[in-house]
This record gives sequence, C-alpha cells and structure tokens, in this order.
Amino acid sequence: MWKLKVADGDNNDPYIFSTNNFIGRQVWEFDPDYGTREEQAEVEAARENFWENRHLIKCNSDLLWRMQFLREKNFKQTIPQVKVGDGEEITYEIAKTAMRRGAHFFSALQASDGHWPAEIAGPLYFLPPLVMCLYITGHLDTVFPAEYRREILRYIYCHQNEDGGWGFHIEGHSTMISTTLNYICMRVLGEGPDGGRDNACARGRKWIRDRGGVTSIPSWGKTWLSIFGLFDWSGSNPMPPEFWLFPSFLPIHPGRFVGPITPLVLELREELFLQPYNEIIWKKVRHLCAKEDLYYPHPLIQDLMWDTLYICTEPLLTRWPFNKLRQKALEVTMKHIHYEDENSRYITIGCVHKSLCMLACWVENPNGDYFKKHLARIPDYIWVGEDGIKMQGFGSQEWDTAFALQALLACNLTNEIGPTLKKGHEYVRESQVKDNPSGDFKSMFRHISKGSWTFADQDHGWQVSDCTAEGLKCCLLFSLMLPEIVGAKMEPGRLYDSVNILLSLQSKNGGLAAWEPATAPKWLEMFNPIEFFANTIVEHEKNEIHNCITNAVRFIEDKQMPDGSWYGSWGICFTYGTWFALGGLAAAGKTNKNCLAIRRGVEFLLKSQRDDGGWGESYASCPNEKYIPLEGNRSNLVQTAWALMGLLHSGQAERDPTPLHKAAKLLINSQMEDGDFPQQEITGSFMKNCMLHYATYRNTFPLWALAEYMENCISLSSVGEKLK
Repeated sequence: MWKLKVADGDNNDPYIFSTNNFIGRQVWEFDPDYGTREEQAEVEAARENFWENRHLIKCNSDLLWRMQFLREKNFKQTIPQVKVGDGEEITYEIAKTAMRRGAHFFSALQASDGHWPAEIAGPLYFLPPLVMCLYITGHLDTVFPAEYRREILRYIYCHQNEDGGWGFHIEGHSTMISTTLNYICMRVLGEGPDGGRDNACARGRKWIRDRGGVTSIPSWGKTWLSIFGLFDWSGSNPMPPEFWLFPSFLPIHPGRFVGPITPLVLELREELFLQPYNEIIWKKVRHLCAKEDLYYPHPLIQDLMWDTLYICTEPLLTRWPFNKLRQKALEVTMKHIHYEDENSRYITIGCVHKSLCMLACWVENPNGDYFKKHLARIPDYIWVGEDGIKMQGFGSQEWDTAFALQALLACNLTNEIGPTLKKGHEYVRESQVKDNPSGDFKSMFRHISKGSWTFADQDHGWQVSDCTAEGLKCCLLFSLMLPEIVGAKMEPGRLYDSVNILLSLQSKNGGLAAWEPATAPKWLEMFNPIEFFANTIVEHEKNEIHNCITNAVRFIEDKQMPDGSWYGSWGICFTYGTWFALGGLAAAGKTNKNCLAIRRGVEFLLKSQRDDGGWGESYASCPNEKYIPLEGNRSNLVQTAWALMGLLHSGQAERDPTPLHKAAKLLINSQMEDGDFPQQEITGSFMKNCMLHYATYRNTFPLWALAEYMENCISLSSVGEKLK
C-alpha cells in the first residue's frame, strides 16, 4: 500500500541535499506490507468509486494520504453535525459548531513538520515527458517499478475523455499535445496498440488519426517528439542556444539530440502518422497546430522570425567555422542549467524544466553526478491519489499552509487547536528562504531571494511575491499572540527581509510581479512560441498588492473589469480575483462609502450569487477572459467561500446581511459527517489556459469563510434574519 513520508531525506546520500533538513518535503513510497486488509480494501473502494464517477467529478478527493493521516492520529469526529433547515435561523451555536468541526478535522490533516500536504496537479502534459526522459536514459524501470507504472496508467485511464482524447487539463476538451503524449506514455509503460483499460490506446490513437495525425502537434510537443525520435528536428522551429551569448540588455536572452530509435519508436512512427514517416515533408509542418490546441496564434512577425532562423541562421551555425560559436553557446547554456539545478537542490523551477534539465545533464554525462542528483529529486514531484500517480508542477506546501493557518487563526480556537497553530508557525518560520542565490547571482539573471517564501519548500529556492506576502502575514499574526502558545516570534530582521523583497518586486504601475521584477517590454509577447499559453514571455503583475499603498490601490482600481470584477491569475477566476481585490482595498482603508471600485465589486458578486446562496464559476472564464457560470446553476463551495469573504471585506454585513446568511447556510449544510467538505470542480489556474487542482482548498476556504462570517456578521444571539 502507498504511504506518504514527510520531511524525509538521507543526509548521508551524496546525491541529495537540503537547506533546512528537508522540512516540507513530501514523498510517496510503496510498501507491500503496509496496511491491513480492511485498509487496503478501503483504498480499492476509493479507486473504484472515482473510476465510476470520473466523468462527473474529475478532481479526485486526495483520499490516500487523508486516510493515512486520520488513521495514524486515530481521528474521530466527536462534535455533532449541524444543519440549517428551511426558514430556520443560523444561530451562533450552529455556526460555531460547523466551524469547530471543520477546524478539528483540518487540524488532524497537519503533517508532523507542520505543513499541510496536498495534491496540486491537473495538467495532463506534465508526466509523459518525464516518462519519456527516463525511457531514453534507461532508468524507467528503476525509478518507476511495477507499482508506480500501474498507478501512472491508472491516472491516464481515469482522465481520458469520452471522445478518446486527453485534455490540456483534467476538465478540458481533448487536445493533440495531451492525447499524443499520454498515448506514447501508455505504450512506453507496456501497453500494446490496442491495450489499456476501456480500450484506452485504440480510442486515443483514433482521436489522433481522425485529426490528421501528430504533425499538427504544437511546438512544445514537436520538441519532445523530436527528442524521442518521433519527429524530425527539421519539422520544429529552431531555438538557438546562441541566444545565451547575446548581451544581457537585449530583451531576447534565454547537432540536436535524438533518443535511441528502439523498436517501440518505430512502431509509434507507424501508429501516430497517416503517411509513411520517411515521406513526410517536415519543413511544411513547422507552423501546423491543431485547432483544439490553438489558444495563442503566432503573429506574422513571429513566423517570419522562425523562418529566418530556420532558413538562414541555423544552417550557418551548424557549419565550420560558425559551429565553434554553437559549441560555446552550448557550454554557456549548460552553465546556466547547472547553476539553476544547484540553487534549487535539483528540484528546478518546475516540472517542465525538470525533465529537460535532467535530460541535458544525462546527454552531457550519463554517469555524472549532475544526472544522479536529478534522479534523487524525482520523488518531490510525484503524487498518489485514488485516481493514480500524477506529476505536480511543483509542491504547494508553503502556499497551502499559509492559507490553512490564516483560516485556523480566524476561527479563534487557540484553546482547542493551540498545538496545531504552534507547529504550523514553526513550519512557516523554518521555510523562509534565508539566503540569496549563490555566487554572482545577478550575472546568472537571478533576483534576490533572501526573506522570501517559495510556493513549495525552502529547498525549491525560487521567491514568489504572493507566497512571500502570505507567509509574512502569518508571521505578523502570530507575533500578536503569546509565544507560550504559538512559539517564538520571528526576528524583526527576517521580517524586514520579507518587506525588502516585496518592495523590490513592485513595478512602476503599482503591481507586483510573481517571480522577478517585470522588466521585459510587453511587445516581446509577440514572440511567445507556445501556442497553448499566453503571457509566458512577459511576466505581468498580479492583484495581490501589499506595499506602496497609493500606487497599489490605483493599480487595483485600474484593473477592474467593466462588470465590476477582477481577473484572477491563479484561481477561477473573477470570483477569485474579486475576493483578493476587495480584501486589498479594504486593507488600504477603502470602504463601500469612499470607494467606487468596492461598490462595483460588490454589485458583481451580488448579481452572480446563485439561488442556493452560493457562487459557481466555470474554468472557461480564464481562457475566455469573461465571467462564465457553471452549467446547471451549480454552486462551488470554494468559490462561495471566496465571494462570502469578499463581501465581508466590503462591509456587506452592515448593509444587508441576507446574502451572507444564504452563503453561510450552503456551507454549513454542505459539510460532511466527519467535518470535511465535498470535492467539486477544479478551482486553480495559471497562464490563462491551464487549470490546477488544489486539493486542500475545499477545507481551507469554507472554514475560513465560516470563521470570518462568525466574526463579522453573526451576533451572540442570532442573526435575526430568517432564510427563505
């Protein structure tokens, strides 16, 4: 049976190292002797239940580690369940009981090092390149033995769409890149051309061939297929490493490898193309992109640039004497790869980079330490759920934990959950990045990181503005509490370091960039080569603004949409953005009376409230950049919590609390017997066109919203308002 291990790492292993003794690390291992027959049967029942309902609820409930933790802690919900009937008032006792039940359940899910583990997955193109990389390097069987391969295949089967394809993410329509990569993955893992559960391979292959074969796969897919030997490099647009030799003030400053041509590769060449592989005119397919994948069409100027590189530059740079420049460029490129690897403890900035950097290290030296260090960090990306094994973009330990702690602090239950708060506080303190990147980091195009928090754990090393802000908020909240209860306060100097990095990330327009200062001109986005993402070249500022108040308020007000909402960059979508914006404006001293933006934001939320008191927004809002409700007048509990807190920030309780009572009723009545909340639709997003499943959100935000509702809306006696 599978078991989640926390803060696990071997300091005696020369190929893995940590900056803080692996605090926050979460890795899965398979132990055939772990678990009783009853516990194993419970896991199998969860898997089968997901399979039977996979087309209804596509996000898994992340049950395997939850079962493990609740069992290890012998958690039993002892607080009676409550419901609010039709026409019944929400009393103080009812609201507090629901909140306490949620807080005690959520506290039981805390890991031994203080963080909350959770899946953050959803994209279906993350894992196949890793499998392909391990196949090329000959390490597939050692990294992914039989039990791993079984669970990877389970995940692929569970998320195949009814039309036979796979989406860009688990709730998305089928796309060529995801369908092709997952088909290859199944074949690499041992399935025959007609194998797989529910005829998965045959159905996937039919989807591909019905759309003309893989020649229309987007550029990213062309690259991986070329590496794997399934696409000629002449069918891909070149990305010259000589860019790294350009002067750093330029805005563009970022023999081709082919893996072994095995019998499987030759079979796939026949299966995935409509015409014989050797008869394809590769130069004619460079700009092809399947309509299902095309979100960001290439501007004409970009295609002209690719054609120039393809026709003129690349042939020149691969011939003497100019190939000497190519060799120098490759050396500089590998220098940057090694620098990034070392400063992220070989986790790298994210999963897409992980597979590519690991492969580059193997090509450089198959038996070298660089590659071995990469292998040691693969478990940091692997997550196991009842729907199988998936690859995470990276972990969300710090992000999830900062929100979890703010939700629990809002409950004002220190006397009941004090140890949970103390352990969480210690985790946040220990997870702050304490140093800048090594050496002359500016020459390696890195920004300061000292004082920041990452999205994942300290070893990841990459500063993120909103994670830093949430981590800082936690430390400030804990500094107001007794150290005997929640542990020692963070030293002022480390708080100043956090403020310093946030100030350094603020742009002229008042917004904050996520990773690094936004310096590239917006016109550079015309050269974004990735057809299925937007905003990948220029990093745009986000709405979570906490410093330089005047400019930040102006930025938030300027970003408001005509309907009164705000676009959310990391959540779905306008509901998420509006919650953050209203909170930011309120923190800056703005109110419903003195701020038109708040009034318009409130109007948007009230207009989009559903009949059952909740809110429900489709992921389609993100790529379409307009508010689209969930089908069937459905509500989503996480989005309901966001909207409820946004209205509370605006002072809605003082004007008309009825919408708040209706939302709180939905949250209370949706709570499950053990204090959990049901898993519903996906709620995270990034790059506008891809969605993320944050598995802890269903606990964090309904609990947080109920706590804020208790504090700001409900009186000690009763609400005094009857629900209709």
